[in-house]
Amino acid sequence: MALQLNTALTPLPQTDRLFGWRDHAALWLSLGVGLLVMQIGAYLVPALGTQAAFTVIVVGSVLGAGLLAWTAKIGCDSGLSSAGLMHATYGSHFARLPVVLNIVQLIGWTTFELVVMRDGTVAIARQSGSFIDAYWPVLATLLWGGVLIALLSGSMVKLVRKFIGRFGLPLVIASLVWLTWQFVGRAHAQGWDAFWDRPGNGGMSTLSALDLVIAMPVSWLPLVADFARHGRDGKSALRGTWLGYAIANTWCYSLGVLIALTTPSTDLVSALLLAQGGLIALGLILIDEVDNAYGDLYSGSVAGHSLRPAWSLRRWGIVLAVLCTALALVLPMHSLEPFLLMLSSVFVPLYGVILARLSGTENIATMVDAKKVRLSAVVIWLLGIVTYHLCAKLAPEWGAALPTLALTFLLARLTRPRTGLQTG
Repeated sequence: MALQLNTALTPLPQTDRLFGWRDHAALWLSLGVGLLVMQIGAYLVPALGTQAAFTVIVVGSVLGAGLLAWTAKIGCDSGLSSAGLMHATYGSHFARLPVVLNIVQLIGWTTFELVVMRDGTVAIARQSGSFIDAYWPVLATLLWGGVLIALLSGSMVKLVRKFIGRFGLPLVIASLVWLTWQFVGRAHAQGWDAFWDRPGNGGMSTLSALDLVIAMPVSWLPLVADFARHGRDGKSALRGTWLGYAIANTWCYSLGVLIALTTPSTDLVSALLLAQGGLIALGLILIDEVDNAYGDLYSGSVAGHSLRPAWSLRRWGIVLAVLCTALALVLPMHSLEPFLLMLSSVFVPLYGVILARLSGTENIATMVDAKKVRLSAVVIWLLGIVTYHLCAKLAPEWGAALPTLALTFLLARLTRPRTGLQTG
């Protein structure tokens, strides 16, 4: 019997690389839009003043999207998935640990997305007077889970090129434009000068706020190569990913600030529904929220395939979708969000090392199985995890992501073998 090809750990054939820069931009603009992003944007105020908040959002979005785009270029140039990049950096045996951790976090975030979509659907049903009974949340969860299963049964490339780029993204942009217009109008009605010149109460430092803005693009680092490897060339993957995600992150964080300051509410969904036409706009954003969950599951299926190549990407995706739907029905996901954020912290130093070791390196694919454990990379990663949590505990005003990323990148670059990673 012939061995099953592990497509996650081998370069994607050139014939399968169909994404141009517009496809990358459309994908990441769409993936960057989400209710969770707006909610985190709302956390910036009233701690920061309005002008400071918007400045931090722009700077953090450009920096964070730049890191995402840099990783996308490496993935596109090498043709490797995220799991393949981990194998090339940490060794074929040790890399299984971060791959498994990535699958765990992707299951967690997909489950969380399903809960967000369920809650949004229930809120819309109540607002429109269509709320049925106590079983409606269960039905909504099963509905969105079914949508994900259907999407995962098809082709990711066709979904991006034929649906997101042509239909889904224009509708989402229209809803964002409408909501922005509505909440800017509220700010103007309440007094634009007072809104724009509003000072912060000092509850958050600029660096920790920057850390919060960068958190969203950094959370996509373990996924970006799984999509970027479908690009025709690295430069277009870099440009498209950077542009698309920077726009989406800036827009959604800024909208979160606008909503928080003009319509104070403990529930973002309720605040959105208060806007004129908010019901339709929220519905479109919820539809777009599906691609976030789909992106998590697709990447999870690629990671799973790297561990068990006998299972196809489609089979992995459907199994994971069923699992996440079941978890969304029983787990209190909102109380588990801090755990998911803590789990995500391991990927900041992980990718600090990957960027330092693989950037500018040729023939990365030959390094995937060249060594079982690359000890120096492993030690720097573990040191980075410790640094991240020490920064968060001892010096939260300095943030944690940027210092950890800088330290791991510097150490990994300085210890990079001169003769190439194959001997490191």
